[in-house]
Amino acid sequence: MPQSKPRLHHVEKNRKGRVVEAYDSVTKQAQAHLAQDLAKAIAGEVRFDVGSRALYATDASNYRQVPIGVVIPRTVEDVVRAMTICRQHGVPVVMRGGGTSLAGQGCNVAVLVDFSKYLDHVLSIDPDRRLAVVEPGCILDTLRDAAEKHHLTFGPDPATHDHNTLGGMLGNNSCGVHSVVAGRTSDNVESLDIVTYDGLRMTVGKTDEAEFSRILAGGGRKAAVFKALDTFRRRYGDLIRARFPKIPRRVSGYENLDQLLPENGFNVARALVGTEGTCVTILQASLNLIESPRERVLAIVGFDDIYAAADAVPEALEYRPFGLEGIDDLLIDFVRRKHIHPEDIAVLPEGGGWLVAEFGGENRAAAVEAARGLVDGFKKKERSVSLVDDPAKQKKVWELREAALAATAHVPDFPETWPGWEDSAVPRESLGNYLRDLKRLFHKHGYEASVYGHFGDGLVHCRVPFDLRTEAGLVNWQNFLEEAADLVVRYGGSLSGEHGDGQARAALLEKMYGPELMEAFRVFKAIWDPEGKMNPGKVIDPFPPISNLRVGPEYQPAEMSHYFAYREDGGSFTQAARRCVGVGACRRPNSSKSVMCPSYMATRDEKHSTRGRARLLFEMSHGVAITEGWQSNEVEEALNLCLGCKGCKHDCPVQVDMATYKAEFRAHHYAGRWRPRAAYSMGLIHKWSRVASYAPWLANSLIGLPGLSDLTKWIGGISPHRRMPRYAARSFRDWHRHRPHRNGEKARVILWPDTFNNYFRPGTAASAVTALEALGYEVALPDRPLCCGRPLYDWGMLDSAKALWRRTLESLTPEIAAGTKIIGLEPACVSAFRDELPALFPGDERAARLSQQTLFLSEFLEEEAEHLMQPIIQGKALVQLHCHQHAIVKPDAEQRILDGLGIDYEILSAGCCGMAGAFGFETEKYELSQTIANLALFPRLRQAPSSGIILANGFSCREQIEQGTGRSTLHIADLLGKALSAGRQARSGSTSSGQR
Repeated sequence: MPQSKPRLHHVEKNRKGRVVEAYDSVTKQAQAHLAQDLAKAIAGEVRFDVGSRALYATDASNYRQVPIGVVIPRTVEDVVRAMTICRQHGVPVVMRGGGTSLAGQGCNVAVLVDFSKYLDHVLSIDPDRRLAVVEPGCILDTLRDAAEKHHLTFGPDPATHDHNTLGGMLGNNSCGVHSVVAGRTSDNVESLDIVTYDGLRMTVGKTDEAEFSRILAGGGRKAAVFKALDTFRRRYGDLIRARFPKIPRRVSGYENLDQLLPENGFNVARALVGTEGTCVTILQASLNLIESPRERVLAIVGFDDIYAAADAVPEALEYRPFGLEGIDDLLIDFVRRKHIHPEDIAVLPEGGGWLVAEFGGENRAAAVEAARGLVDGFKKKERSVSLVDDPAKQKKVWELREAALAATAHVPDFPETWPGWEDSAVPRESLGNYLRDLKRLFHKHGYEASVYGHFGDGLVHCRVPFDLRTEAGLVNWQNFLEEAADLVVRYGGSLSGEHGDGQARAALLEKMYGPELMEAFRVFKAIWDPEGKMNPGKVIDPFPPISNLRVGPEYQPAEMSHYFAYREDGGSFTQAARRCVGVGACRRPNSSKSVMCPSYMATRDEKHSTRGRARLLFEMSHGVAITEGWQSNEVEEALNLCLGCKGCKHDCPVQVDMATYKAEFRAHHYAGRWRPRAAYSMGLIHKWSRVASYAPWLANSLIGLPGLSDLTKWIGGISPHRRMPRYAARSFRDWHRHRPHRNGEKARVILWPDTFNNYFRPGTAASAVTALEALGYEVALPDRPLCCGRPLYDWGMLDSAKALWRRTLESLTPEIAAGTKIIGLEPACVSAFRDELPALFPGDERAARLSQQTLFLSEFLEEEAEHLMQPIIQGKALVQLHCHQHAIVKPDAEQRILDGLGIDYEILSAGCCGMAGAFGFETEKYELSQTIANLALFPRLRQAPSSGIILANGFSCREQIEQGTGRSTLHIADLLGKALSAGRQARSGSTSSGQR
């Protein structure tokens, strides 16, 4: 469509005249035409709906700009065609990888192109040339894992390495821990395949004189670009040499223009790295690889404070470490407050500030020898030093360091913190004094912040408690930014040493480079993007840093009524809805590192990530892009595929609790409305199961006989591919009621007969009784049928769930008062006691005490581990931990029990099984459930020897495994019952023999 179609230039100001939105947008009519043209032209996805636009309105920064629409290309040709269509419509574009940018360069009022879903491959690795070819959406760790097969790696490695994309790293010129030896991303680029806004497609890299002559002789737009670049470098070369800071972490502005100079080989590819998508679009990259040490060790030095640690950086670098990180005492305090890997702190030596140096070698001895100089050198200076050669302990140190962003966000009893001055860099020899001055500047403006980061390159990370919510706070922030920029310039540093400028710092660049170089930057951008349509308002002619704020003075949402307490968020659902800081850890592509987020792993769709859902809930509470509040169909669509696994509550760096948010949303969304059929068939399973227990044979006929089964499943919204679990002929409660009462010499406990083990697998509950009694406990049950209501939460039936809890609290009041332990067998039910119960009944002392008194079986018996007997089991046990056990219950207790039983076992790193209660039974979710299971769990189980056992405590896990692989499963109670029963018989036999 030609540019003459209707367009709208829009500027918004607040009541005080401050620009809060400024962009070139399109009318709804023009937007619809654009979407239609894109959909016709490309094979990928074109999303111009309200939900998708809201989904991409922000990145990990302070900024929010709703895009015109979203394109998710399947091929490079899709990208080129999309650029052509956007140019025809005269609309701007913004490119996006992992969406983890902290300076706002990943959001804009433009057509946003998301590379991360399909264009995510390592295309080739040449180990001899140490060269890799990748697509821009390729995750860094995907490349690193492929390169490690040849003992190679890509050197730059930010903390987001397991989910950030190489396209984003190229855009921001990312660095990471090992930049002291590997340099920035730009230092590791061989060539780039690019396309410009006006359609020029070419490969760029170093350009020798012969190549330059060939390009000029070829004529056309390419020749014009190279001729302009040649003129540019001749005009500005001396200024670039004189004014560019000579530090390793120069990442602000168009920081690589020196690569155009003759002494650097007229390297056009490297000159484009770090331009933050404002010049060209990268279609493919050829990257240099470096050798990866076979073994690594850490040397950690403790200092009196972080300033002394920073002062020691030049000395530490003399020992040539591969990486050198700094950690301060405030970060450690935050880790303790937030309970983020608190056990990892024990690895640190005594001190108030630390340097963590990594060394490597061909083997462990060589790595230790490499570290020995630093260790001995600092010991001579009476510094506290630890040499960490155990890989498990090294992992704890890196967990601690990589959790820093999360540890400094949402800190209890501390103001809310934000990016905005999070990665300044100065010469390494000046780092200590810079930190002293920076801290003084913080205090002058009423701020306090932890300082840590890549000290080996003079890089300082921090999140600062800027007040973004008031006009006075913004004035103070703006004044701080001005003074902080002046401070960095005095030290000869860079405003950004890793994350780029985007909108956060671009307006300050003239302080660093001066007006002549800023004009040079504009000239460089115009060579590539004369129409100014590539990520406008970022880096060059930027929006002010205090405009387009996600949470600014204009953000004044009304508090929404809610069921849960949200104590960590000040009792506010609205505040909980903006807890996500956008770091994107939920976007890891596989389950080897976390449970979170199974639906994203299967779909690779932002909408089905924890971050995506959190963003939509924020937009819902914001009320601008999504205006329907609780009735939003866009939010319901995103939450529908949330498995409620609670993996995010444990694995998310800032503990976003999407399972709870989903229950809350649906409680309001479906108020007064019919829910889907599965909500009544599976959500009310505690009722149907109690009725079925009177005639289990009849219930089994309805769910098992051909014809009847299909009809029953259809009525209940259950997938026809599912086998419905059969009811036991006799419930566990009935079994227990008719057996002789047995006293124990130890404490009396209550075994919680959850719906699943009571009606479907009573043998497991009976085994738990056997085990507990064998250990000397008296086992009782509640005096009437009770239920925690776990299946109700998925569908937001919170009024019904609260009614069940009231019944439970009334029934167990004497046991609660007596402090009786309640032992659960279903992890999901135990997590309901721990999590939902106190959150639904804040201030209720009975609820609080019952929550604390309820333990999973292995937790309760953890201290008994050393008294357990060797079971009669052959082969290895594969252990699938239930997601709620991973997130809420103590999984270490399970391992202690298995150790006590003397079993050879493996805890599977397969993440969620995909069943998640009723989720995998539903018709529309069956395929996704199977996809999740086939990511890792099913393949691992199918290759396991049939002689081993599969341990799975969750009812849903057991059903998924048994139905999907044909392998039988056991609960920990089954193992304990068998082991302790055998042990008791052996002791009894021994006693009888002695008596004879």
